[in-house]
Amino acid sequence: MLKHVHRAKCADTLSIVSTASSFNHEPMSSRCSSVTSLNISNPVDTIKVYTKCLRSDLEYKTLGLAYTTTCSEVISILLNKYRMRHRDPNLFFMTMEINLRKIGLRTVFVLDNESCPAVLQSCHPRGESRFCLQSKKGGLVKVYDGELMPGSKYKSLLISERTTVDELIKILLNCYNSKEQVEQFSLYELSKSEEYQRKLHHDDIPLNVQCCWPLNSDYIFIIKRNPNYKSKQVQTIWTEEKESSTNEYENFIYI
Repeated sequence: MLKHVHRAKCADTLSIVSTASSFNHEPMSSRCSSVTSLNISNPVDTIKVYTKCLRSDLEYKTLGLAYTTTCSEVISILLNKYRMRHRDPNLFFMTMEINLRKIGLRTVFVLDNESCPAVLQSCHPRGESRFCLQSKKGGLVKVYDGELMPGSKYKSLLISERTTVDELIKILLNCYNSKEQVEQFSLYELSKSEEYQRKLHHDDIPLNVQCCWPLNSDYIFIIKRNPNYKSKQVQTIWTEEKESSTNEYENFIYI
């Protein structure tokens, strides 16, 4: 969880990832809040997450989180609560700010995706720490998605520099509230003028692929349905039926 610790010259910022950043937060006046319980079967703790980067009219969300809930899961919860499932979760990260008023020290930790806010808060007296949602810069991609929604030409999405093809497809499915599986689709890069088409690997990074396109080219991203896709449920039923049929034959005695 702790990859690298760096102390800046101002001695007020620490980082729990490979890069360090210092954040200055302006006083917030709004008191809008709501409570969400993630998992009532596990012990939970109440966590305030300041979310100005999502909505300026809401100062924070109050969440009831299990001690096993990670920052990655918290980000997904917040995007769902704000009805922003079309936003790329990789564009966000969380920080933990600790204010030691007695000695006048303010420290900001950049949390990795696997950090557990409830556990971290339990290590400090209440009132001395708070969690903030932060946003990153991303890049714009245009995906022709008529295969997902007839009549739609394309979707322009802001994604992060580490978002994969599968994650991009998942965001597109969320845009249409589709219950279809990511595995049912593939992303292609295509150029009509060069009569070129390539199916991207599910771990490819669309922004990296896009950066390699020639200037003023007609390259595009297009999503297509996989014609030979069979859901896991269908495969399981077929396997069970096959095993059942085999067992029936085993009950016969051949003379």
